[in-house]
Amino acid sequence: MRNKFLMMSNWMLPTRALIFSALFSLSSFLQADALLLSLQGVPAPGALLIGRAVPGVDVLLGDSLLTQTPDGHFVLGFGRDESGRKALTLRGKDQYGNRQEETHEFVLRAREWRMQRVEGVPQETVTPPPERLERIRKEGALVAAARRVSSSRRDFLTPFVWPATGPITGVYGSQRVYNGEPKNPHYGVDIAGPKGAPVIAPAGGKVTLVHPDMFYSGGTLLIDHGYGISSTFIHLSKVLVKEGQEVKRGELVGEIGASGRATGPHLDWRMNWFKERLDPQWFMSGEDLQAVQAGRPAGR
Repeated sequence: MRNKFLMMSNWMLPTRALIFSALFSLSSFLQADALLLSLQGVPAPGALLIGRAVPGVDVLLGDSLLTQTPDGHFVLGFGRDESGRKALTLRGKDQYGNRQEETHEFVLRAREWRMQRVEGVPQETVTPPPERLERIRKEGALVAAARRVSSSRRDFLTPFVWPATGPITGVYGSQRVYNGEPKNPHYGVDIAGPKGAPVIAPAGGKVTLVHPDMFYSGGTLLIDHGYGISSTFIHLSKVLVKEGQEVKRGELVGEIGASGRATGPHLDWRMNWFKERLDPQWFMSGEDLQAVQAGRPAGR
C-alpha cells in the first residue's frame, strides 16, 4: 500500500507551512488498518522526523531497519547534502492481525544555503600545524563515539526548548569562509551571548561527553536524548555537568564562551541522529527567528 497523500504533499504544496501542516495531520488520512500511525516533521536536508508505527512491525528507511520504542515510536534524520526521493517501508501485522506491507514515499524539500565569512579566528584553527593533527583526530573520535550511543531513552519525544538566550548569528548549512579560506559548512545554530551566560538542556538526557577544551570546539558537551538523537554544545566557557550524569529539560549544564575556533562568545548548538548532522533551528520550527530565549518551546 502506498500513501499517495504523503507523496503529493511534498510534490505539490507550495509552502513550508502547508507541508508542515499536512505532515502533522497525516494520521487523519491513513486507512484504519495502516501500519504507520503518524509521522511528524518536514522532510528536508537537516530535518528530524518522528514517527509511530503499529507496535511490532518492521520500519525501514530504504534498506536500513529503524529501532523503535516498545509502543512503536521511531526517528529518522537527513544530513545537509541529502536530496531526492526517500521511501519508508513498514512490514508486519496491522491492528486486526492481518500481515501486510506498505510504503510511504516523500521527496526532500530543497533548501538554499547561505555563505558566511568569519574573520579574526585564530589562524592556527584555520590551517592547523602538523603537530596538532593527532590531537584533532583523537578529539574527533571521542565525539563520534558519543554520537554512536544508541540508548532506549525517550527524552526525544518530549517538547524541546531553546538552550540559550540571544540573537542568532550563525545558521545550519551555511558555507563557512574563515579568514578568507573556504572550509566545511556550519552544522549548528549559533546563539550569541555574553561569556558566562547560562546554557540549559533543551530536553532531558544523559551526558555522554564532557571535554574542557577541544581544538576546534573548545569547551564541549554532548547529551544523549535517546534512539540516536543527541545535542552538542560547543565553545563553552564552563561545563557544569559530568559524564554519566542525568539531566532534566531546563537544567543548567554550562556557560557560554568563546573557546576553540570562535571570534566572540556564543553557543553553537548541534543535533545529530547518530552520524547524521541535523538542523536544530529547523527542528524547532524557528528558521525565521532572529533571536531566541532560553526555555522557550519550538516556534518561539
